[in-house]
Order: sequence, then C-alpha cells, then structure tokens
Amino acid sequence: MSPRATNPGSTSSSRRRALIGTAVLAVLVVLAGLTAYLTRDGRASSVSSNAPDSVASSASPSSTAPVGPASPPTPGSRSALPVPLSTHDPIAFGKAAAVALWPYDTRPHSQPKWLAALHTWLTSEPKYADPGSVDALVPSPVLWGRMADHGQYATATVNEAHFPDSFTRALQADPGAITTAYIYAVTVSGKQSIAWTGAPRGGAEARTVTLAVQCRPSRPCALAGVLPAVAP
Repeated sequence: MSPRATNPGSTSSSRRRALIGTAVLAVLVVLAGLTAYLTRDGRASSVSSNAPDSVASSASPSSTAPVGPASPPTPGSRSALPVPLSTHDPIAFGKAAAVALWPYDTRPHSQPKWLAALHTWLTSEPKYADPGSVDALVPSPVLWGRMADHGQYATATVNEAHFPDSFTRALQADPGAITTAYIYAVTVSGKQSIAWTGAPRGGAEARTVTLAVQCRPSRPCALAGVLPAVAP
C-alpha cells in the first residue's frame, strides 16, 4: 500500500472551504458525497464552475487518453518536480494535476521541496486555495525520510477524467449560480505504481479523485483543492 500523510486540516484551510461553499452553494449541494462530508466535519469544501457556453450546454465531457508514464521509471532514473500545465481546459488540467498529486520520488527530492512544487499548482486567490487538501496527499517528513532510506518512489497514469454528472446537471439547471469562483469539479481515475530499491515494479493501485479546478477566462487553470469525497 502507498503511504498516506495524516496532516490535519488547518483553521485557515477550513475558512477557505467555507468561502468556496458560500460562493457556490447551489452547485455543491448536488455533488455526490459532499453533503455528508459537510455535516460530519462542519467544513465547506466545495467547487463551482462557469464553463464556456459550448461546454456548459453539452453532455458531461470526458477524456480517456492516458496521461503520464506508461510504467514506472527505471531504477536509475529520477522524477522531475511537477510543473503546472498551462491550459484553459479544466479536464486537461485535472488530468495533469492528478499525475502530479499521485506520484512522489524520495530519491532526489526532500518532502518540503516536493510539497512546495505541488503548491505551485494552486490558485493564487487565497480565499479559494486549499493547500491543506494537497498536503494531506503527501507523506509526512518523517515518513518521507523512511521511504527515502529504501529509495521509494511512485509514478501515475490517468485513464479518464470528466465532470461529475451531478455537476453537469447543476450547470445546465442554473448557469448563473456558478459565475463567482469559476471552479470546476473534475473527477479523475487512474493508477499509481510504487517501486523501491530492489523492486522496480513493486505494486500498483487504482486511484480516483475529484479535484476543484479554477479556470478564470483571464488566466490559465489552477488547482483550488482536492475534495474529500469522489463525485461520480
């Protein structure tokens, strides 16, 4: 199994989630699994969207072309730090973000360096950025160090990405309700492959995540955060 960090959500992270929820509540309440999450934690982790007319009026778009390396790198190779994709397409950005969030490489990089690289994917708008949801996907510094002792790393591929059905229905029902934050819900599925010294193909696990992707018309997409529940 891949290691998971257990970083608790900060107060500032909760405030950001509450702000997103206030801005786009009409869209959030229809996303599968989020209502239960909000009731349990008392936090508003949320997403919205303002798609171009051609997207908002169409059926939920998806992409099935694989993204990312087809197999783990060879033992001698090293993973580069993840660099944000420059695009105005939320589906393409969501796929690229998943390929950045699921892998890690403890061999050439420290945990703070890797985490700092992931933070460059976040939106520059503090009230919508949720770095805590990204931090929770990265092993803690202590665990990272133990993994580094064994040369552990992971790569990822994406098989499919789409707007959740409930999200698309909300857009079609009330496009005007989601013009504040310009944030899309994008559900991505794929695979994480893990390896370590002496085991270049140690194992693989399926991955699915719903991301909040901000795509304002005036600038390329950016990550707002990672939702705590998958919206199908």
